[in-house]
Amino acid sequence: MSELLFQASHLSKRYGQSTVVSDLSFDIARGECLGVIGPNGAGKTTTVRMCLGLTVPDGGEIAALGLSMPRDALAIKAQLGVVSQFDTLDPDFSCAENLLVYGRYFGMKDKQIRERIPKLLEFAALSHKADSKPGELSGGMRRRLSLARALVNDPRLLLLDEPTTGLDPQARHLMWERLQLLLQQGKSILLTTHFMDEAERLCSRLLVLDHGRKIAEGRPRDLIAQHLEPDVVEAYGNGALALAASPLKSLAARVEVSGETVFFYTQGAKRLLDALAAHPTLRTLHRPANLEDLFLKLTGRQIREEG
Repeated sequence: MSELLFQASHLSKRYGQSTVVSDLSFDIARGECLGVIGPNGAGKTTTVRMCLGLTVPDGGEIAALGLSMPRDALAIKAQLGVVSQFDTLDPDFSCAENLLVYGRYFGMKDKQIRERIPKLLEFAALSHKADSKPGELSGGMRRRLSLARALVNDPRLLLLDEPTTGLDPQARHLMWERLQLLLQQGKSILLTTHFMDEAERLCSRLLVLDHGRKIAEGRPRDLIAQHLEPDVVEAYGNGALALAASPLKSLAARVEVSGETVFFYTQGAKRLLDALAAHPTLRTLHRPANLEDLFLKLTGRQIREEG
């Protein structure tokens, strides 16, 4: 049986009349990445804040690393690494100095921190930027420095709140590579993300939240197989929207419209593709169902504004 590093049991949090998190339970094993996905307002950030002891739950319990939150909050935080959604690097310090000062917050001796700095910078692919300040770095470099800083105390569990938001594809891929290395080293990760490809690449299991409740949990491919038809055909272009109410819908198990695109979800796409070939003004894409389809089916296609 896998060693459980973290367990949240029946968490709830209310602000006034609004319930932000309701009866939420989950756990994280050693070497596992648990992804938390959901639309804006689903309760992801509040959940992370409760895990960090920054927000006190109105109900439920959190056990981490053999200790209890919030009673043992300081002892738990000493074994956690955190990368927040927003950049909290000190702009007045160099990369190496950011790591040194952050290590002091954990009561580490300067000698011990200085011994770790070269390896941390190497891990973040920033050895050549040791004396540069954060303002001189690209967005991807700053995120990797934030990750290196989160590792200064050699944590067993990392909490990453949307760690690749705002990064270009190359920077995201490099960040994913580093996170995979940490998982291979036996670190555990709690990851919130809006990127479904990120969730599918990194996460052993997914927790899908909506309106503060857990609506699904499981391995990415298992969830896709459980909730979706295997084939998806997207049709867009002149006349596409009319197809949603046409006889073609009988060739699919389910039809959805989003913007200018019609999505046909089907057990087998051949007959549908043959029929669509009679519409030369259309453009089509045939692909397997993915996590984005799962996310949209479970939480809806309506845009949720932040705030």
